Amino acid sequence: METPWQRLPADLPPAMRSRLPATVEAIAAGAATAFTGEGGAKFERDVRTAVQVALDRFLDLAGTAEPALSPRIREVFVALGAAEARENRGPEVLLGALRTAARLMLRTASESLAALRPVTVEELIDLADASSAYVDELAAACTDGLARQLREQAGEGDRRRRQVADLLLRGGASPDLVRETAAGIGWPSLDLVVPVLLPLDQARDARFRFGAEGVVAERGRDAVLLLRAGPRAERAALTEALRGREAVVGPALGWAETPEAVRLAERTAELMKPGGEPIFAEDHFAALALRGETGALAVLSARRLAPLAGLRAGQREQLLVTLESWLRHWGSRTAVAAELFVHPQTVSYRLNRLRDLLGDDLEDPAARFELLLVLAYRARPATI
Repeated sequence: METPWQRLPADLPPAMRSRLPATVEAIAAGAATAFTGEGGAKFERDVRTAVQVALDRFLDLAGTAEPALSPRIREVFVALGAAEARENRGPEVLLGALRTAARLMLRTASESLAALRPVTVEELIDLADASSAYVDELAAACTDGLARQLREQAGEGDRRRRQVADLLLRGGASPDLVRETAAGIGWPSLDLVVPVLLPLDQARDARFRFGAEGVVAERGRDAVLLLRAGPRAERAALTEALRGREAVVGPALGWAETPEAVRLAERTAELMKPGGEPIFAEDHFAALALRGETGALAVLSARRLAPLAGLRAGQREQLLVTLESWLRHWGSRTAVAAELFVHPQTVSYRLNRLRDLLGDDLEDPAARFELLLVLAYRARPATI
């Protein structure tokens, strides 16, 4: 089969070779400056080297049936494409530079011939066909290199994400190792982590849906999505994103407590069968605590009593004792005062302070029940 460069005029190579150094500079400069600010100095150097190699090869092809690129030259352009991927640039800049190079190469070739003799229309058409087909081969090599590098980076990225998931799920790893590994997947900081249990067949969709915000571990029986704290890990966003996916969402805990957060999600899944709407473990801490799940009680305690955390120890203890008595006596100030041996006005003062701290929780039956559960556990004597 005839190649486009077989029809190139025989006097083209000597006509162009005398202009080759200037042609290389003109094409390289034209290709690079067309994309100022996107390629940078390294891009310009790479383009200049590639233009030199490409022009030498194009002139060697004139009148032959050889393939466009030898293995060595093809590798130059494969490497150029791979370098663009490593710089986190897509193919647009590189392919645009090649299109610019094709126009300048055609212009230089026709001007070189015209300086020696008249150029026919057929020769111009042959020049256009040959330069276009040749640059297409260069573009294919660049695209191949870019695709190879992206596949390699994706594979390395997947490996790093699996490593982050494994470190968080196993627990016990050094903080420096966890933070360094997390930084490798684009998590510069690591604080709270929200685990989500999903059916195994949802793993691939979870990776795509949550992208850089989460890592997914497949465990044989199910999949665990670990989300870093942020807008996409908030309850409203998760409710929308996980609807119809049989998801169970564990509590947002510090990353070092990820195994405990996952375990609480698992216990919740045993308690409540996942269905259309996502189930949130935090809605079932009281039920889990009553079943002896101390981890749920610990998280519930921390959350319910958090408003009192900033008080002095003595003041906090007074208020907690008063609150526990008040809840047990169904809000009777007289009964609380008698039990604590204080004046009813003192009880009123303390209750007003508790209302300032706890707000509407004191009027919410579910919150009151959880507070009583937490305080009853707190008051329980230690076993020996």
